[in-house]
Amino acid sequence: MNDDRVFKALADPTRRLLLDRLFERDGRTLTELQCCVEMTRFGVMKHLKVLEEAGLVVSRRHGRVKLHFLDGRPIRLIRDHWIDKYDLAPPPPGPPGALPAAPDHASGAVPAAPEVADHASGAGATGQASGAGAGVRGRR
Repeated sequence: MNDDRVFKALADPTRRLLLDRLFERDGRTLTELQCCVEMTRFGVMKHLKVLEEAGLVVSRRHGRVKLHFLDGRPIRLIRDHWIDKYDLAPPPPGPPGALPAAPDHASGAVPAAPEVADHASGAGATGQASGAGAGVRGRR
């Protein structure tokens, strides 16, 4: 199974609608499926082809008609591989349901300024003197 094909097939709302119709009643003809969407038979056939390539729909001939059936196995495999493993992942640190705080740009709050050196007294953020006599070599 190719996950990309399944995701591509499920990305289109028309194809999801066709899958829903087959879920309601399996074994529908092209004419029955066309009635639920506003497009030509050719358009529905193209969508069914994408669904078949993804393994989501299987078509079978029954006499003169072609019946379309839903195959839910690719969706279950996607669920097992992509969804279930994240349900079992440990929660992020912090209170349940809490997300890390984001900056509040809408409130107009100004973030605190970083500490800067006090050039008038010669002391930096640590309170130590800076300049030529404080371990910085000047040119002579």
